[in-house]
Amino acid sequence: MRIARRSALTRWQRWRSGPTLRIPHGADDVENTNRRFLLYGVMPLWFVPAVADWVMHRRSDIEHTSGVRESGIHALMMTEAGLPVVAGLTAKVNPLVLSLMGGAALAHGATALWDVSLATDKREVTPVEQHIHSFLEVLPLTAAAFTTCLHWDQVRKAIRGGGRADHWKLLPKERPLSAGYLGAIAAGVGLCIVLPYAEEMVRCVRARRDDEPGTPSTAEAAVPSSLADGDFVPERDRRS
Repeated sequence: MRIARRSALTRWQRWRSGPTLRIPHGADDVENTNRRFLLYGVMPLWFVPAVADWVMHRRSDIEHTSGVRESGIHALMMTEAGLPVVAGLTAKVNPLVLSLMGGAALAHGATALWDVSLATDKREVTPVEQHIHSFLEVLPLTAAAFTTCLHWDQVRKAIRGGGRADHWKLLPKERPLSAGYLGAIAAGVGLCIVLPYAEEMVRCVRARRDDEPGTPSTAEAAVPSSLADGDFVPERDRRS
């Protein structure tokens, strides 16, 4: 077991040493077409509804309604979607990665149902926001479906549950994606997902702290305690 772990670690240390996976521009076969749509269609499309959903949350005053609890559920859903994405982009697609994608897609769908159930009870969820949710729920399933089509041999191995030990290890891709593509996806995730939803969580935490009993409001904090209690201060004392 120790030797096997060392072997996997060594492969990850040499992750970028293999030839970069490139899709020929003029290739129109099924495999390259599916791979091109997955990498340059499904992945970037994720950013648009994510930002739109954040805008809907802000317009419905999430920090003063469902607050930190719903924002925490959003963070959970981003984790459920992010882990299989990172695995699919960097690791070799084998039965382990496919199982991770399938399990994460199911967990994401269940968490999305929990999210909507909480939100509709606390704040207004407009038809536009519900339509945005439909995109956010379908895209993980779409990514998993296209990955499955591209690696059907690994699907059969996963169904059989057997095969070599490497089939159930997290190993780096033999032909990694280009550094430019991975950098662009990371920048998109940071700008369109991590940054907006971190800002949402900060707003919710601040609102909960301000709404706690015994916490003075901004206006009250600016008034001296003597004046707030109704004490009269003579004019000569105010001048001094």
